[in-house]
Amino acid sequence: MFLLIIAIISVIAGCFAGVYIEKKEYRLPARVASIVLALILVLCSMISVVPTGYTGIKTTFGKVENNTLSSGINFKLPWQNVINMDNREQRVAFSLAAFSKDIQQVDITGSINVNIDKKTAMNLYREVGTDYSTILIGPRVQEDVKIVIARYTADMLIENRQKCSDAIFDLLKTELAEKGVNVISFAIENIDFTDAFESAVEAKQVATQEKLRAQTEQERQTMEMQQKAERDRIQAQAAADVQKIEADAKAYSVKVEADAQAEANKKLSETLSDSLIRYNMIHQWNGSLPLVSSDGGTLIDMRDLTQTGENK
Repeated sequence: MFLLIIAIISVIAGCFAGVYIEKKEYRLPARVASIVLALILVLCSMISVVPTGYTGIKTTFGKVENNTLSSGINFKLPWQNVINMDNREQRVAFSLAAFSKDIQQVDITGSINVNIDKKTAMNLYREVGTDYSTILIGPRVQEDVKIVIARYTADMLIENRQKCSDAIFDLLKTELAEKGVNVISFAIENIDFTDAFESAVEAKQVATQEKLRAQTEQERQTMEMQQKAERDRIQAQAAADVQKIEADAKAYSVKVEADAQAEANKKLSETLSDSLIRYNMIHQWNGSLPLVSSDGGTLIDMRDLTQTGENK
């Protein structure tokens, strides 16, 4: 637009120069020179060079057009302007104070890497402008980080730092995409708590370690007692098994002897007869009369009978 204005001024100046120049032979060259200069300026105003890494936004008398220009040489109308929007990846650092779910102050520092969508860059320029990092990204990061931090207690933040970072990334990615800004990465670089809370955390960790040590010692003693009880049980069971085996062996031995004796008696009874019994009695008698005999269940002293016979 500036070159177009200069071209118009040049043409006007050439016209006036043709009127006010006294020598006629100089009037025509002056007009021609002014027209040539104007044409050159107009042609230059129709060329726009967009640097590498930028997207060109065309405006016509301040109105943003619905198309963008890629890097390189582009042509436009003389009365149009081109605004260059940086579409390279940019890192935006942040530092803020937030409050956790249990109302603990948390100081957080981190960064977000973004770039703009080339196809919708004109909408971003129309709604936000070129300083979108300050106007859009910074406030949105501040708000979303505080929203996510408020979901976690201070202890949970320490244990779930990456999970918290991922939640913030997802939230920012969705919201900024609607404005034509692509979120490439998000990182929480440092989380800092108040001195009082850090002292409490340290004391809690010490207490936890002591409790764990005591539990470990108790478990060790319990395990040793259980192992000793198991050993005693095994020994007692082994002794009982040995006694049972010995008792079973003795009972079996007695049974075998009894069975053998019964079998012998059975075989002996099968071979006995009255003649054999009398034969053995005769051959085994020592010639002495029995001292006692029985008759119908009554015991008789044979010595008395002997003495009575002698007396007769």
